[in-house]
Amino acid sequence: MKYWIAAAVFLVVATGLALSGINEYVFFAGYVVLTFVVLATAWNILGGYAGYVNFGPPAFFGLGAYSAAVLFKAVGAPLVLQIAVAAAMGGLLGFGVGLLTLRLRGIFFAIATVAVVFIMETLMVNWRYVGGATGLQLLRPPVPELFGSYTRMLFVLMALMAVAAVSIARYVQGSWIGRGLRAIRDSEEAAECSGVPTLKLKLFACVISGALMGAAGAPMPMYLSFIEPASTFNLSYTIGSLGGAIIGGMSHWLGPIIGAVLLGSLQQIITVTISGEINVLVVGVLLVVFVVAAPEGILGLFRKRGRAK
Repeated sequence: MKYWIAAAVFLVVATGLALSGINEYVFFAGYVVLTFVVLATAWNILGGYAGYVNFGPPAFFGLGAYSAAVLFKAVGAPLVLQIAVAAAMGGLLGFGVGLLTLRLRGIFFAIATVAVVFIMETLMVNWRYVGGATGLQLLRPPVPELFGSYTRMLFVLMALMAVAAVSIARYVQGSWIGRGLRAIRDSEEAAECSGVPTLKLKLFACVISGALMGAAGAPMPMYLSFIEPASTFNLSYTIGSLGGAIIGGMSHWLGPIIGAVLLGSLQQIITVTISGEINVLVVGVLLVVFVVAAPEGILGLFRKRGRAK
């Protein structure tokens, strides 16, 4: 009950901010931070719960973005339909990738997911309908008068998507599915011997994770009014997804939220005050610090303090 109250309060506050006269940059930055909350949460379902490190978020995110762009260009589909189709495409890609790669483990699985990113990017570079390597310019439809700007509307929409993604991750963690995924992470052989349907659970995690990442990518073409392969399939989405989960803590649904908000906010502040080029350095340093000093993330640190008291 407390979770749902907190989620409702968050959505009310996000909507109230969007309807206020706050500087527009807050919503540009807030949209990016919330996008990484969705991506980190989605990544954690497979990477945190099941222990399969996925370096392929840009493939799912990019497929979602291009699915939305194609729908809008072809039939002028509304944003809600774009998100639904992008989620379906991300889930299908997750299912296909899972079937082909989930029998691999460790570094072999990680390398295979990186290959998917380059395959998807190459396909879009050679697809003339979406502009190929030069990209595609999009004209936003009229924004609802209630919000005043498209960015404010997308901020509220991404807040809704973040709540939905976290709710799904929270349900998975507390269900028999989450217990099965954690058993796979601890020892896949022991889980199989205990009757856990390991392949089915891993495929489920791939599909849900891919669908959420695809949905996260759908609003991006409208956010930028432009889409092109190099930035859409950028490996920075992998860094943000993985980094948010590791820094916050991968063993709990709350960890990716904490890590993504901290990391995303810090990156936005650095971009404005110093330089966007420093972002990768900051993420790298934070990852090294947390992997060495706090492998269980920020949540792990709080748990240790609680036990110490």
